[in-house]
This record gives sequence, C-alpha cells and structure tokens, in this order.
Amino acid sequence: MTHPALADGPIYLDYNATTPVDPRVTEAMTPYLTTFFGNPSSSHAYGADPQAALAAARAQVAALIGARPSEVVFTGSGSEANLLALRGVVLASGRPRPHVITQATEHPAILETCRALQRLHGVRVTVLPVDADGLVDPAALVDALDDDTVLVSIMAANNETGALQPIAELTELAHRHGALFHSDAAQAAGKVPVAVDQLGVDLLTVVGHKMYAPKSTAALYVRGGVQLEPVVYGGGQERGLRAGTENVALAVALGTAAELAVDELAGGRADELAQLRDLLRERLSDALPGRVHLNGPESARLPNTLNVSIDRTRGHELLAAATGVAASNGSACHSGTHTPSPVLSAMGLDHERALAAVRLSLGRWSRREEIETAAAAITKAATALQRPHNAQP
Repeated sequence: MTHPALADGPIYLDYNATTPVDPRVTEAMTPYLTTFFGNPSSSHAYGADPQAALAAARAQVAALIGARPSEVVFTGSGSEANLLALRGVVLASGRPRPHVITQATEHPAILETCRALQRLHGVRVTVLPVDADGLVDPAALVDALDDDTVLVSIMAANNETGALQPIAELTELAHRHGALFHSDAAQAAGKVPVAVDQLGVDLLTVVGHKMYAPKSTAALYVRGGVQLEPVVYGGGQERGLRAGTENVALAVALGTAAELAVDELAGGRADELAQLRDLLRERLSDALPGRVHLNGPESARLPNTLNVSIDRTRGHELLAAATGVAASNGSACHSGTHTPSPVLSAMGLDHERALAAVRLSLGRWSRREEIETAAAAITKAATALQRPHNAQP
C-alpha cells in the first residue's frame, strides 16, 4: 500500500534524506502526546505508564542493534548523539592533547564536531582519505593511530553512495592501540543488520527519521563501562549523560520503528530493495547506453542506495526536469554556482562526473511499477537535456 503522504506526489526516491513516519509508529506514540502525559520520573500513578513505555522503547532500540537496554541513551537527533560520543570521549579522556581520527566522507555532524574540538579544546584530528569506492584503507588507520588516540569515528554507511565501511576490522585495529571506536549508523541501522558485538564498537548512533520515526528522535549506544562527559547537564536522566525530562512519545516512536525494522530485516525486505535498486540501474543503463556510471562500491553498499552519474547532464538540472521524481543530486548551490559533493570529490571523481551525480534511494513504500516509471522519467530528462561534450559547467 502507498503511504498517505506519498499518494498524490512524485515518486519518492529520497529515503536517505528522510522517511515518511510509518502510520504504525504514529499510532504507537499518540497516546503519549494525549493520555499518558506524566513525567516518567514521577513516583505517582501518572508517571507509571510513561516510565514503562520509556523502558520498553529502550529495549526495542537495544534489540535492533544487539545491545543491552541500559546501554541505550536517547537523544534529540543523530547530530546530538554524535556530539555526545565525540565530545564525551575527548573531555572524559583526561589527555592534555587527545587525538581523534575520522575519515573524509563522514557526515558534517562528525567533521564539524571534530573541527570544533580542535578549535576549542586543542584536539588533534586526523582525517583519513578514502579510495575510489569511498572506503577507508585499514592500513591508513594503522598508520594514523598513536599513543594519544582516544577515539576513532567512522560511519557504518555513507548517506550519498551507500558505501559500507569495514567497521569490524577498523574497530579491532583501534582497540589494539587502546582507542575507543564510534560509528554513525544513521543510514545503516534498519537497512542492514547492525550488531554492536559483532562490529565491536564502543559507541553507535541510531537515528529515527532515517527509519520511519519522526525527526528529533535518536539514540546513542554506549557500551557498558565507557566514560563520557555529558552533553546536557542537569537532573541525571539518561544515565546522567543527557539531562532533561524525556520525550516519551518520541522514544516510543523510535522504539516502535526499531521493532518494525527488526521484523522487516527478518522478512527479507533488504533483498527486495536491492533487487529494485538494481532494476533501476539496469533500466537506466539500457536506455542510456554507456552514459550511466555507478558512484560507490558495486557490492559493499546499502541495498536501497543507487548513486549514478549520467554523462552530459547536471544532476540538479536532470532532477528539475524529471518532475515526477523526488531525489537528491550530488552538488551544492552557492550563489547560483553548483559545486560537487565533498563526498564524491573525496572519492576522486572528476568535476564533470561529480556534478552529474544523482542519489536515488528507495524505501518501505517503493514498488516495481514506481521504479519503472522513475527510470523512464529520468531517461526522458537525460535525453532532452543532453549537453555537448565540451559544455562548460
């Protein structure tokens, strides 16, 4: 069935940007916006149901990633969870000049936090390069680690290309040098299996609006025994790491979304999405022979994500012309001038190919007939907008 929000609009292929809230999530959270209003810290009857709901939601999120409920800390966004992880480790380390390692295609929530830590706290930051597929070379991490390294933060899956980093291998290397490991799993959690013990991570970020919960709900997995400086000081909620009365409705939403994701993964939906993703690429490649180029790994990639460049087009122009499709392009506009995505630039894509990139990301309500229609619309736009080989950007 079609989601009510998608029924009358263009074909939605931007699930990596945000997802529609699943109606089952809305139904689960609504009582905590209406009837069960109490403070979950209250000892009287009005606090009992919110307290129980908060505990249940924590257990649901923990089950998604194979953690203990006590290791789940609710936050207001993925960016806040990342801040708690990075700043929390750095300030709790007690090192005079701690060293943090990340990589070039991270989300700005990581890269900008690293820059702030560098500016405000004198932290040394190493940004590892990536290869043409957007993947970190484990040997580069080994070379970067030193006695002052307190944290390595590398995302599980890239939001633009879907590239899946070798997290388990990287975590083991970090631990050999006594460093903690954080992974931003905003794009991975709910799309592919994520088990913290198998990955070996000490900290992991989960984001609600990437998996059919509302915006402004997220969680940070904090392995038992890991010490962090709080991100919000106050009344001691969330293990003392994030004070403030909990938003029970949003916690319930995230927990419900996590439970639905567990069921969907078990039911093979990831394989179905991968088939639709590959069908979309096949249709485009067949209709535009020799012009469609994959950006990112061929196989080590999220099952829902297709990032391609179509020769002799500009991504922003292509999507503007394909009015029946809602997706993202690989460039940013500054004062009327488009610049390539930093992610694609870090992967070594040339200027022309990077500006031609479009990200097509599928999700829970994507269906074969929509993929066929979207492919036809993109093909038509690419044919109509075909630029000469020597055209200027």
